[in-house]
Amino acid sequence: MRLAKKVALVTGGGSGIGRATAVLFAREGAQVVVADKSEDSARRTADQINSAGGQAVCAAGDVTRSEDAEAMVAAAIDSFGGLDVVVNSAGVSPRNATSPEADEDEVWDAVLDVNLTGTYRVSKFAVPQLLRRGGGSIVNLASIIGVVGYPREIPSILGAFNPYPPSKGGVVQLTRNMATQLAADGIRVNCICPGYVESNLIATLIADPAMHQKLIDRHPIGRLGKPEEIAQAALFLASDESSFVTGAPLMVDGGYTAL
Repeated sequence: MRLAKKVALVTGGGSGIGRATAVLFAREGAQVVVADKSEDSARRTADQINSAGGQAVCAAGDVTRSEDAEAMVAAAIDSFGGLDVVVNSAGVSPRNATSPEADEDEVWDAVLDVNLTGTYRVSKFAVPQLLRRGGGSIVNLASIIGVVGYPREIPSILGAFNPYPPSKGGVVQLTRNMATQLAADGIRVNCICPGYVESNLIATLIADPAMHQKLIDRHPIGRLGKPEEIAQAALFLASDESSFVTGAPLMVDGGYTAL
């Protein structure tokens, strides 16, 4: 097992990539804290893991609140005695970040608060615990849209001022800076830049068959990704198999950024 005797915290673990990652990590021997804003969703993931013979607890919380981010980390210490791996998977898009009545500034603030600042908050509380274990691994979820812009043919809320690209680009740069600052302490920090993945985050886009096909056509591999495929990349970066990898934005995008 690739994560035997490791304790992992997965934010956004109640659905999509986060859920797939939590389930895979448990299958590979990790004790998992499933953190999510939705307690019901987190519990369903934890129950799925436990019913399959793994070990998991849920921690309901909002990464936009420092006290909740601290409590997520504390749940790992209280339940399993330490922390070795963090996957910052909690994320939102402009379509689901706020209420429909929100103005542009509110949407901007909400997206950056979850995607970028939420990653910072959880990591800030996690690093001292990783140091107590002699090091560890942090895997951040960025996006291809953190390294390239939206093509004009893909609908983009707020157009040129869509907050999603800078929120994910910020995650890429936060990852690089954390990696250089923490490498000497035995903490590796990497991020994954997924292509378009079949999940709730893009459900409204792929509900339109024509737009679904446009998205597929942007991926040379000829399809969209699956949460389980991103989870496999997270497993590699969390495990000792990537012991010489830090500061890397790993493209898991079906060739999207190769075009």
